[in-house]
Amino acid sequence: MSIAQDLISKAERRQILFGIVGLGYVGLPLAVELARAGYRVLGFDVNPDVVEGLNEGRSHVKDVTEAQLQKAMECGRFTATTDMSRLSEPDAISICVPTPLSKFKDPDVSFIVAATEAVKKRLRRGQAIVLESTTYPGTTREIMLPALESTGLTVGQDFFLAFSPERVDPGNPSYGTRNTPKVVGGITRDCQKVAVALYQPAIDTLVPVSTTEAAELVKLLENTFRSVNIGLVNEMAIVCDKLGVNVWEVIEAAATKPFGFMKFLPGPGLGGHCIPIDPHYLAWKMRGLNYKTRFIDLAGELNTEMPLFWVRKVSEALNSQGKAVQGASVLVLGVAYKRDIEDIRESPALDIIRLLEGQGAKVSYFDPHVPRFREDGHDFRSVDLTPDRVAAADCVMVVTDHTSVDYRMIKRNAKLVVDTRNAIPKEV
Repeated sequence: MSIAQDLISKAERRQILFGIVGLGYVGLPLAVELARAGYRVLGFDVNPDVVEGLNEGRSHVKDVTEAQLQKAMECGRFTATTDMSRLSEPDAISICVPTPLSKFKDPDVSFIVAATEAVKKRLRRGQAIVLESTTYPGTTREIMLPALESTGLTVGQDFFLAFSPERVDPGNPSYGTRNTPKVVGGITRDCQKVAVALYQPAIDTLVPVSTTEAAELVKLLENTFRSVNIGLVNEMAIVCDKLGVNVWEVIEAAATKPFGFMKFLPGPGLGGHCIPIDPHYLAWKMRGLNYKTRFIDLAGELNTEMPLFWVRKVSEALNSQGKAVQGASVLVLGVAYKRDIEDIRESPALDIIRLLEGQGAKVSYFDPHVPRFREDGHDFRSVDLTPDRVAAADCVMVVTDHTSVDYRMIKRNAKLVVDTRNAIPKEV
């Protein structure tokens, strides 16, 4: 029996030990789902506090409840460690590490490189390695493959290498790790077959593609599609503002067309770990091939400018009340990048707060999921959202809407509201 067939047979019998490198928003839900499917899972993370908390049954990721985590642990199917020397133990390893941008908007693949080096030191025959971190096309083949083959082992024969992009949507009540179709591309045909077999017990639908580059591009296309269309609808919001037309009315009317139109909504800008970042990976790659990604670049410019657009709207609204931004008290509602989650990564609310404070405003915020955060050396704490607090503010600015907030109360008590999300009802 070949090594590939042996791994596939072991996956069918759930005799695989699965390693997960990186136990954050992507890695931990995957680990729990793999454990639920019957695998034993060994999680790796460089943060000892994260590992200690998980081993004590405490989840730091909202999409994984402590009950789910503890069930996996009670079955003896999940444990976590900071000891990277144990990477020789798993038969399969999924790498789910962050891939941020540098301050120059270039890809920072240092976490992928570090994880690859850690795996390389312990790589043995019969292991399968799958990269899940979003990255530019060519990363798996150009960075990971040479490092792993430098051990003397041969890909597709001794070990197996694939890319399978994460598709995590934090806070989504309908789609999670199991029921979101999973794309898989391998360096070789056997790499693809092995990776598909490994994920099969834990994922409802697997979507094989021919190469790792195709799989890497799938994720970038998905989020570039969203970035470009959000950029378009954000520009439409600016156009409607200048024409004195209600952009929300226009969008709702356009959405009644049963074909040829997909509804996107304007807002304060882009946030999260994917849409503001992923298109830059593709743009960076193409610059190296002497091609300018015009749609991507323009959408990025438009979306980046939205916090400034909304701060100008606050200034205009305050001016209409005879007040300046300087010295005005502004209550910002919502700092997470989207509703009902605690994630503030790349949140446009942070830019809005920074811009308002830069113009001398006294900014406070309320977010039921973000009790505190630190930005640019400044500690922020969420205030209580009461009628008196709302009435005391010169302006209430809705940046992220939350289902638990009584927006009718906001409208009844606020002197002035600037609503980036169309959260305030028309009637009270």
